[in-house]
Amino acid sequence: MKRIEIVRKKLAELSGERGVTAGDLAENLGLSRANVSSDLNRLCEEGKAEKSGSKPVYYRPAGALPPPSAESALDAFVRENRSLYHCVEQAKAAVLYPPNGMHLLIFGETGVGKSMFAELIYQYAREKECVGRDAPFIVFNCADYANNPQLLVSQLMGTKKGAYTGADTDRPGLLEKADGGFLFLDEVHRLPPQGQEMLFTFIDRGVYRRLGEADLERRAKVLLLCATTEDPDSTLLKTFVRRIPMIIKIPSLSERSMEERLNLISGFFRKESMRLNKPISVSVNSMRSLLSYHCPNNVGQLKNDIQIICAKAYSDLVSGKKEDLRIVSFDLPSYIKEGLYLETTHRQIWNRFIGINKRYCVFDSDSKELLFRNNEDAENIYEMIDTRMQELKGIGADEQEISRQIDKEIHLYFEKYTELSSHPQDFSSITNLVGGEIVQTVDRILAHAEEKLERSFGNNIRYGMAVHIYNSVNRVKRGRRIVNPQLNLIRKEHDAEFTVALESLKLVDREFDITMPIDEAGFLAVFLCLDHPMTGERNERVQVIVIAHGVSTATSMAGAANRLLGMDCVAGIDASLDENPQKVYTGLKEYLLGRPQKSDLLLLVDMGSLTDFSTALENELGIHVKTIPLVSTLHVIEAGRKAALGYPLDYVYHETLSVNDLLSETDPLAPNKGQLPKLFILTVCTTGEGSAQVIKNILDSQLDYHNSLCETVALKLMEEESISSRLDSISRIGKILCVVSSFPIDLAVPHFDLADVFDRKAVPKIQSLIDTENTFEEIGRTLSNMLKNLNSKSIFNDIREVIQEIEMRTQRRLLSDSLIGVLCHIGCLIDRLIGKIAIEEFPGRDAYIKNNREIFEMIKTSCGRLEQKFKVRIPDDEICYIASFFAAENCVSPT
Repeated sequence: MKRIEIVRKKLAELSGERGVTAGDLAENLGLSRANVSSDLNRLCEEGKAEKSGSKPVYYRPAGALPPPSAESALDAFVRENRSLYHCVEQAKAAVLYPPNGMHLLIFGETGVGKSMFAELIYQYAREKECVGRDAPFIVFNCADYANNPQLLVSQLMGTKKGAYTGADTDRPGLLEKADGGFLFLDEVHRLPPQGQEMLFTFIDRGVYRRLGEADLERRAKVLLLCATTEDPDSTLLKTFVRRIPMIIKIPSLSERSMEERLNLISGFFRKESMRLNKPISVSVNSMRSLLSYHCPNNVGQLKNDIQIICAKAYSDLVSGKKEDLRIVSFDLPSYIKEGLYLETTHRQIWNRFIGINKRYCVFDSDSKELLFRNNEDAENIYEMIDTRMQELKGIGADEQEISRQIDKEIHLYFEKYTELSSHPQDFSSITNLVGGEIVQTVDRILAHAEEKLERSFGNNIRYGMAVHIYNSVNRVKRGRRIVNPQLNLIRKEHDAEFTVALESLKLVDREFDITMPIDEAGFLAVFLCLDHPMTGERNERVQVIVIAHGVSTATSMAGAANRLLGMDCVAGIDASLDENPQKVYTGLKEYLLGRPQKSDLLLLVDMGSLTDFSTALENELGIHVKTIPLVSTLHVIEAGRKAALGYPLDYVYHETLSVNDLLSETDPLAPNKGQLPKLFILTVCTTGEGSAQVIKNILDSQLDYHNSLCETVALKLMEEESISSRLDSISRIGKILCVVSSFPIDLAVPHFDLADVFDRKAVPKIQSLIDTENTFEEIGRTLSNMLKNLNSKSIFNDIREVIQEIEMRTQRRLLSDSLIGVLCHIGCLIDRLIGKIAIEEFPGRDAYIKNNREIFEMIKTSCGRLEQKFKVRIPDDEICYIASFFAAENCVSPT
């Protein structure tokens, strides 16, 4: 008997309700854990076993469902694919929709994972016992029979003996085979109109006839899952689309977050590690390329590309070219390697790699954690400068642009140590990493600096300097250069710190018997400035100036933007209608010359020759200038916000220019009726500096805003009486979702303390608020496809208000999937009542009302407003159905 069969047999013997781990199974069989783990994963691939959990992973034979408390397949999936949250919630609602679930249509581009998502829906239905454990999942590709209607009928409905020449026996169709389970119709847009019409009777009544049967009607309980790459409204019959009310759009890879793309890449590498039974090391630059390259065929292409890369690495291993499975950027195809040079760096992801002194990500099938490995070329500021300079030279950047970009990278490198000041550092771990000798040397340097500079330094400086000096000492010992492109600038602007840094280098030289170059003093000087205001510090922020004709047109727009954003980040210059343009230009130039530092400039102008100022300013002042005409207040707000965040000129320009796309569709300051307004999270401090922006940065890196549905705004309020007017301004633009502040604010929204955000306790709660709002938005779109007699916009907000009223009356807050379910249910209910369609009876209605009289009456009262507005009467059967959504197991207590 093969080893894998022995493992499978023992798995069946030892697997209890929870399952068995690879380690326990290996110990029982007397085999190595690696071999047993490999066999178990292979069995999972073949559908003969299933696994759940992480650290440890539990295995069980296929068909044995995990215990009820285990995380569902869809929940596990959405944990690493946050942009598909609304897709998952829609799928849950469809599966749980009473009494028998709701047919679904899944659409999206080629390769987004529609088939995989359909299988997850099926697995979820089994886990929730909506279908039996052995319920079938039948797959049918409509393209295979698109041009043969008769064969299509026989495949779907079955065939009666003698129905046509060659039909010598009765043959069951796919509907019959799928009875009690799911029928997945892939590429449903290839189903001809006749084929779609064949399904009408089945969808409406659950009955069908085999081909050749005239009198006998057969019944089947089947949930249809349809998938298409085309727009359903343009490729399917409208009558067919209306019969499949739940439409789920799977976003393309480009629409998903970088965090999700990282999770996908990690999962694919772990799967290849499982197949090859070896860990795979992937260089940081290779990961950067995979995270950023253009992948037109979505997840499917990403998966195939990673398989090809791993196959080449395995070939190099077995041929003796490499000693392990290692992938470096040199091994990548050119179209993937191009991702390394794209301007798509996302700091919230990349901070997981840069500055942690590791060069390779290690993927192992036995671990779901992202592991890292030390390497002699450890990633640090020197490697960052070298790599970035090579990248910029590779794309033809001039010396000025290279200097600007390197300067930005250096600032970002040191910026993370200022963010560490709010969090205690674990010095036992840093000592293990760099050694006690380095930590002692840093302590002596800081003690000397505190005496000379008459200031104290926080633990963040001690932590950062220890890592930095560890890297620099190793680099010098290996004979590699240390170059600081900003050395002269640092020496001029921070003379006192630079002098102390030079003295500190002598201490490092003595301790480690090396000779540090003077360039290193520049880096140490920046560390000594981090906890202290830097006199003479340059302002790198892009200047935003509005110039418009009128008595106070420009200054009014600039003032409104500054008031809303809470900082003076936009300047306004008013020009009279008869003023000579040259006079306006001269005034602008004098204003710029009067500023202490040069910086790039974005001009927002209204019309005329004002649009021609940029070339002259660049030639005369030596700065980069961009101009956007036809300015609006929204342009000014967007430009000021992006500039305040420190983005470069090109990015601020393009982001501000994109406002035109919004204006061409609708006025974003006045959301359409029935659509949710823009959501805002406010972070507030009264110091005028610091904590509000730090909190915003933390939330931006931790929260999923669902494609800009939500935005965090940092408010710096110098006077408490200004709060009300500021909140009113924001409320006119959108909806305030919650507030993060160190003091109470009189606003009826959730409030979180600064400490809760620093400790990450508040982040899941805020994310839940965003997810709920996203659920409302997505289900509002879904309703438009479900309703035949109503406009979804006219009913959506009414239903939402009724649900919130019921939640308040019952003191129960619906879980997300239940919320989607009841929204759909009430919307379809009102639609059916208006269309005078029969309502299904509630099983055991009278007994249910007797046992749940209080909640029944509460819901009946709340639904009265819907009856009054839409002139319908909601029968008691439907009140019972709605009440069942508010059962205790579907709700939580309101916070």
